[in-house]
Amino acid sequence: MSAAPVQSTQWMKYFGDIYGHAKPPVLGSFALKEIEDTAREVMKDHLPAYMYTFGSAGTCSTDAENRCAFNRWKIVPAMLRDCTNRNVETTIFGEKFHAPLFIAPIGVQGILHADGELATARAAAACGIPFIMSSASSRSIEDVAKANGPNGQRWYQLYWPRTDEITISLLNRAKAAGFSALVITLDTMLLGWRPHDLDTAYIPFFYGVGIQVGMSDPVFMKSHGYEPVHETTKFPFEPEKIRDAALKEGDANAQKVMKLGKEWLGQTNSGSFRSWEDLQFIKDHWDGPIILKGIQRTSDAEKAIDMGIHGIIVSNHGGRQVDGAIGSLDALAKIMRSQKIIQAQAKGDLTILFDSGIRTGSDVIKAMAMGAQGVLIARPYMYGLATAGQAGVEQILMQTVTDMHITMGLCGYSDVNDLIGKRDELLELVDN
Repeated sequence: MSAAPVQSTQWMKYFGDIYGHAKPPVLGSFALKEIEDTAREVMKDHLPAYMYTFGSAGTCSTDAENRCAFNRWKIVPAMLRDCTNRNVETTIFGEKFHAPLFIAPIGVQGILHADGELATARAAAACGIPFIMSSASSRSIEDVAKANGPNGQRWYQLYWPRTDEITISLLNRAKAAGFSALVITLDTMLLGWRPHDLDTAYIPFFYGVGIQVGMSDPVFMKSHGYEPVHETTKFPFEPEKIRDAALKEGDANAQKVMKLGKEWLGQTNSGSFRSWEDLQFIKDHWDGPIILKGIQRTSDAEKAIDMGIHGIIVSNHGGRQVDGAIGSLDALAKIMRSQKIIQAQAKGDLTILFDSGIRTGSDVIKAMAMGAQGVLIARPYMYGLATAGQAGVEQILMQTVTDMHITMGLCGYSDVNDLIGKRDELLELVDN
């Protein structure tokens, strides 16, 4: 009996072209540690910008625990299964995606590359990967949507403003710009304790970077007597020059930017905490799926079901908010022991996504085996952005999905959807 012929996919073509073209990768390596080191070297003259993006809360123990959790769960492959041709397409909220990988919402990308979020949005569209835009972006909602293109799949992440009128304005703008789902971040009602930023008093928002969603918002700007603007932030970002211009030289534009920065941060990370009851306001003003990002407790995941929320993202913000917390994969493992959650997922009442600690295709497989239907990637694509802009982000996306595509077959699975919830047969918990 002859073996089945191998069908071509964009992922296996990418794999074959690496060997066939014999060209060095855009980022100099496919190894994540090498890629991270290169990004740090590229940003060596602007190290606070690098640390703002890649650092974590407190002692960075939660960030470390995210990786430890992945290292504790080991894959147990199955043999002699026909995985010649493999499918990594999946459907979430009724929409088909080329792969279960999402670009996580990360703000202030303009401090790492001149093109900022525009490069990442273009890369997402080029690779067929959905893009989740951060409220803390250094470009406007409309400009990011344009860069993502008419065929790009995109969601909008909300740092919930203190003022209802501004919240409604952002939701309307996102919907008009083609963002199909809303991700509400719950774990950042105020910024976490991050010594690496505190040591240098580094906070881009105070100097006008990461507030472009606000500066382009007609309601927010009108409340301060200005017209909305869609601007491109300067690169490299040099906060000390803006501060000196405002405070020492009396530069009116610098003073305006610093004023608006503080006001916007006061809207989106004000320290005013929201309640479960407040979610009804969002439901009343958003027509589409609503996903809660930052869930770590089983009881919170179950509460989301009770509230009629469409999905959750099990995430600890990459360890950037709470020091000393459990690894996000361990949180997912606990959540997926709840029969209420398992049943809601099976009925299509709750979609479960995962974030925090993803580095490789094997990580994606582990998270899906634990019960996630899709996975967000974060820091790795920022390494790519810092080093090579759009092309760097594309490499990270392509290598991650291709790695997953290959490894899935080597584990004995031909369809990515068959991985979901297969913890008992695919994973083994090993005490390191």
